[in-house]
Amino acid sequence: MPTSHSHAAADPSAPGHGSRGTSDGSNENTALLPPFLRGEVAHEGESGRHGFHPRHFLGVTYTSSNIVSKYVNLLWPFAPLAIIFRYVLPGHPLLIFGLAYVGMIPSANLLGFAGQEFAKKMPKVAGTLIETTFGSLVEIILFVVLIVQHREPVEGEEEGNGDEGNLIPIIQAAILGSILTNLLLCLGLCFFVGGLRKTTQKFHAAISETGNGLLLVAAFGLLIPSAFYSALKGETTVGKSSLGFLIVQDKFTPEALQRDILKISQMTSAVLIIAFACYLLFNARSQHSVFHEVIETDEHGDLDREEDQARMRYTGTETTVALIISLVFATLLLIFLVEQIEAVVHSGVPDQFLGLILLPLVEKAAEHLTAIDEAYDGVINVALFHCLGPSIQTALFNGPLVVIVGWILDKPMDLNFEIFMIVLVVLGILVVGNFLRDRESNWLEGALLVIVYVIIAIASWYYPNPDVATSNGIEGSAASNNVTIDRALLKDLLKMATLNT
Repeated sequence: MPTSHSHAAADPSAPGHGSRGTSDGSNENTALLPPFLRGEVAHEGESGRHGFHPRHFLGVTYTSSNIVSKYVNLLWPFAPLAIIFRYVLPGHPLLIFGLAYVGMIPSANLLGFAGQEFAKKMPKVAGTLIETTFGSLVEIILFVVLIVQHREPVEGEEEGNGDEGNLIPIIQAAILGSILTNLLLCLGLCFFVGGLRKTTQKFHAAISETGNGLLLVAAFGLLIPSAFYSALKGETTVGKSSLGFLIVQDKFTPEALQRDILKISQMTSAVLIIAFACYLLFNARSQHSVFHEVIETDEHGDLDREEDQARMRYTGTETTVALIISLVFATLLLIFLVEQIEAVVHSGVPDQFLGLILLPLVEKAAEHLTAIDEAYDGVINVALFHCLGPSIQTALFNGPLVVIVGWILDKPMDLNFEIFMIVLVVLGILVVGNFLRDRESNWLEGALLVIVYVIIAIASWYYPNPDVATSNGIEGSAASNNVTIDRALLKDLLKMATLNT
């Protein structure tokens, strides 16, 4: 995702370039990257140092990219505490979950900051791709850990809840919850805090129109499997013979419908990933892309621009170290979180609330704080993209990716979401699109978006678990409560009954 700093290459003819060069043609602004990359790298991404310096590394890590991220780093003690308690007190799952949940916030914050630093040291196209990837890497890791930990029910058993190892409903809720959290909570807070400082904030049409259009296309792709299932699940109802036995249609049983849904989800996921690749290519190559429009509009509007340009930066080695540390902590803490899900659900937290609200809040917390800080500084276009961009990536890439991973692992991860959640996402996109239409925002619009999110959180707390009621599984159909019998066997039984009479 773009920041308020341009990836444009430094102009050698600009003042200060060449006038103080050395005999080998280098000067004080020469990039620290290899020669084949230097022509396209922004000098602002360079630290002016080499190697690894612990004192500077800790200083840059603590100050981070803004004041909010700086204070988030005060939560770092929770990360090692979660690891210690995981092995010292394994019998306290709720405590471990709480520590890991809080510890994830600074871990994700460091990962996002290190990703931004790394992207600024790369050519424009590579930097765009890398920054976009690191922005949602925590979410990708979470989804992959969840699908790996998912346990299929033993033959003859019905699918249970998260406390019984059935994590697919939680993954599905987390996919849609991530989109809703970005669109309603994060965007609402950006509008609200920005409106407190400026009565009205105006943003570029390229952000609102392109972002909202892509979200509608993504929602359409995610909606198809659920609509397909809802339209046809009634066609798999069973009839009764004169003997009272149940007859299921030969070619369209509930199991056949589930298989079709799985295939549709897998193929739809592949198509959505292709759409995401086109989106990245558009932003990376077009001269008037969303990224360039954002930078052109906001690079001189950041109220903290001078302070940001003056702050210390990582060296290439320090960036790599920060990425490794944050990835290790984030992966471990996410594994610990997922391990404790059964205990959390068993304690009374509903599956849908866990997936729709709790998990998206922690995985996106650092990115949301950055977006809110940008909105407060008047960089509304960049803040807006930090809300719309991750939503687009979740819908077009992260969600479909976990379906592909489930396909590889032979786990039935599909896009057959609960109708309740699909309606929430579609309505959320329409509400946000309506607020973006006039290309202006104020604190009232932000407050309304946050209020809508709170209402959704309340409703999700009371939404029943899959073993009680569901709109996207055969448990909710009439077939699940009846006994089925093979047609050939039924004919033999009818023939025997006729002979006996």
